[in-house]
Amino acid sequence: MKSVPRMSAAEAARLVKSGAVMMVGGFGMTGNPAHLLHALAETDARDLTYIANNIGEPGLGGGRLLRNGQIKKAIGSFFTSNPEAVAAAQSGAIDFELLPQGSMVEAIRAGGAGIGGFYTATAVGTVFAEGRETKLIDGLEQVFVRGLRADVALIRARRADTAGNLVYRMTERNFNKAMATAADLVIAEVDEILPVGALDPDQIHTSGNYVDALVEAKTTLADLGSSADIGATGKAPDRLRLRIARRALAELKAGDVVNLGIGIPTLIADLIKPQHGIILHTENGMLGVGPAPEAGGALDYPVNAGKMPVTALPGSSYFDSADSFAMIRGGHIDVAVMGGLQVDQQGNLANWAVPGKPLLGVGGAMDLASGARRLVITMMHCNRDGSPKILPQCTLPLTAAAAVDLLITELAVFAFEAGEMRLVELMPGVTLDELRAKTGASFSN
Repeated sequence: MKSVPRMSAAEAARLVKSGAVMMVGGFGMTGNPAHLLHALAETDARDLTYIANNIGEPGLGGGRLLRNGQIKKAIGSFFTSNPEAVAAAQSGAIDFELLPQGSMVEAIRAGGAGIGGFYTATAVGTVFAEGRETKLIDGLEQVFVRGLRADVALIRARRADTAGNLVYRMTERNFNKAMATAADLVIAEVDEILPVGALDPDQIHTSGNYVDALVEAKTTLADLGSSADIGATGKAPDRLRLRIARRALAELKAGDVVNLGIGIPTLIADLIKPQHGIILHTENGMLGVGPAPEAGGALDYPVNAGKMPVTALPGSSYFDSADSFAMIRGGHIDVAVMGGLQVDQQGNLANWAVPGKPLLGVGGAMDLASGARRLVITMMHCNRDGSPKILPQCTLPLTAAAAVDLLITELAVFAFEAGEMRLVELMPGVTLDELRAKTGASFSN
């Protein structure tokens, strides 16, 4: 069995040359090779193309490279979490390319498998389909996405043996497993390196033939940024938002596999009890999500798609982001509950581009909106200025076309069938006249 070279972070960082196309694992700072990135920040490497879900946090991970001006272009899914990345993109200091999260990780998996690209229904009818080849497959319009490869991949695992076999920890799999296959040079940062044979072959997630170098560096709380501790806001949820969450919970049934988006949908997680029998999925690689822990952080627990530590219920499982989005696109998620910025009377959804803010954070919304068997949108009925969010036609960039099945606001519940919007019920105390006055779209009842 071959032995993979073992290096210091500084030695490994010197293998990354200026102009390199580089993949970087991690979801937020969880499973992120922070020590390698910080060592790279001490080198003269410049003009890097940075392929990752996000660019670390300010001054942390890839955020340190960004501050140094070492990144020329970023390709990813959710840069909004780092305000310095947003500012760099707005000022033109870096070029950037956004991809829906599931399309990005599948492009990486395709690149690693020697596949030129693939067709997907994700992003059809949105700005992400503009200029791309589309094809009608089995009556469904799909858009072509090219495979992604890199010169270098910097990844993170829990353990390695001297042959380069890797074992990941809980939701730290995320993009690491796919990226390990899709680069000419793969450097794995791990907590510990064991002798060959010390790892159970049945438990190995990435085989050693993918890995070219190992760096031993233990993850610390300082490496985890905002995921280091659960924290506590102590803020009670708004009464009307909680009303919406409770009504959405009534739409879920025992045995449903459910993905909850950020915003109002996160309130549903706190309402779910074991007797409901609902199985929560998070797109960064977990099925069977439990409630937040009372204390602790990502060193002790898995994290959800909001990068917050969560517990694992009995029967839960972990997987990487590629498998997670294959679940979504393959129709294995029964219900996705998401927030919305606008919904129109044809069931079109806009929820990723906030007015007046840069378009730098699409995440997994497009994949979920087109892939889940049923899409439930929860949102406040009007904007803060009183203008309607339910319109004849969305004016914001679309997340998905004709995808919404049910819309729940603090005023009413609507269903969408055959391109038409129908009132299902009024919330307590709301009159039909009040509802019509606050709704920009036409609906039947």
